[in-house]
Amino acid sequence: MFKFIAKRLTATVIVITLVSISVFLIFAILPMDPARLTCGKGCSVPVIEANRHRLGLDVPVQVQYGRFVKGLFVGRTYGQGQAKIECGAPAFGYSFNKHECVTTLIAEAFPVTFSLAVGAFILWLLLGVSLGVLAARRQGKWPDRASTVFVLVGISLPTFISGLLIYLLALRLNLINPIESGRWVSPFTNPIGWVKNFYLPWITLALAFAATYTRFTRSNVIETSSEDYIRTARAKGLSEKVILRKHTLRAALAPIVTIAGLDFAGLLGGAIITEQIFNLPGLGRLSLRAVLIDYDLPVIVSTTILAATFVVVMNLIVDILYAYIDPRVRVG
Repeated sequence: MFKFIAKRLTATVIVITLVSISVFLIFAILPMDPARLTCGKGCSVPVIEANRHRLGLDVPVQVQYGRFVKGLFVGRTYGQGQAKIECGAPAFGYSFNKHECVTTLIAEAFPVTFSLAVGAFILWLLLGVSLGVLAARRQGKWPDRASTVFVLVGISLPTFISGLLIYLLALRLNLINPIESGRWVSPFTNPIGWVKNFYLPWITLALAFAATYTRFTRSNVIETSSEDYIRTARAKGLSEKVILRKHTLRAALAPIVTIAGLDFAGLLGGAIITEQIFNLPGLGRLSLRAVLIDYDLPVIVSTTILAATFVVVMNLIVDILYAYIDPRVRVG
């Protein structure tokens, strides 16, 4: 097991490095000039060049990348003299549009996105897996048919439509205060306020994802139930509950670990549509504003690399969990 984890960990570091290099190269060849965008229309050439130097864009892209990596471990300094700006490690850059270290912006937005992702993840797993198992156990009966309708509606309805419908219904029923909507509340200081702020976005995302998990769980449980070792367990006189808990679910839910981990990692990168609908100041909205409004290169690069890192790291965790569930994965 240790050898398996070491191999996966090495591959993860290599992939993250290649992704970060690719992101830097892509943004380096874009025709936009980030230094020009840091000041207004009346900006002079000396000011643009000064901004270019402060941003660290006056050196080759490989040097920029080296400074970025170094800043992640030891921090980074921008400018000189009285205009010097210090960004502590891990330094993802400095946003001259917002006059903040990018790490600070990410630290403010990440708890919102993490809360959204965790709550929705738990809700859609509970709902999707439970409905899938119930549909498989009652194959051909009304629970199965009802789950089929749920799957069709959930898959067919886009998130921006379901989110708007849920938001408008909540307003109609006075379940939310639009003025307070989107304000960050810590679950440690005000857990009730935290739940009130996130339960509608959780439901929106859970409905979209749970439909896929219901269909996937149902098909896996039905397929696994027809395996020879399940029939052998029944022949030995084991109860259906024991067979389901100890044999069927362990085999049927193993593939779900993969898609669940990747879906969760994708949400950690920012649920742009849901965050916009419910006015949540998460990573998705931070990234969208940096691209469409500010063209804030340090923010764009950092959030892109961070989102890719979430996916790669979660893929590592999924591999380890999969190897624990199914020891055959460790072979080779």
